[in-house]
Amino acid sequence: MWVFSILQQSHSNGAEIMDQIEMATQGWWRPSPGSVYPLLEELQKEGSINKREDGRYELTSKGKQELESPWGIPTKQPHTTQEILIEIENYVSYLEDLNMSDKSKVFTQIEQLRNIKDRLAALIDSK
Repeated sequence: MWVFSILQQSHSNGAEIMDQIEMATQGWWRPSPGSVYPLLEELQKEGSINKREDGRYELTSKGKQELESPWGIPTKQPHTTQEILIEIENYVSYLEDLNMSDKSKVFTQIEQLRNIKDRLAALIDSK
């Protein structure tokens, strides 16, 4: 949704999108290139955005319709085990980044993280 909203305002490249998200969250969150650029590529493949000759992205008519849809922008849900594991890896990367920038936000959830770790370990050990 961030990318669509930003591109509705003005044409932007990936770095500018990351900067604008960081500004909008008052420095609390800056998406990584590893999350922004694959998303931009996927949105291009879906036909929701175009990459212009100057390297900036713009919404297509399909993207504009998705942004204006009362149901919001459809999101791709993981369906296979591999897709779910990739999703988990993305969340772990986010928690690692968050831990580097503000340990208190992760530390307050330490018991829940331990519980998740134990459940994953039990899955691995059950083979």
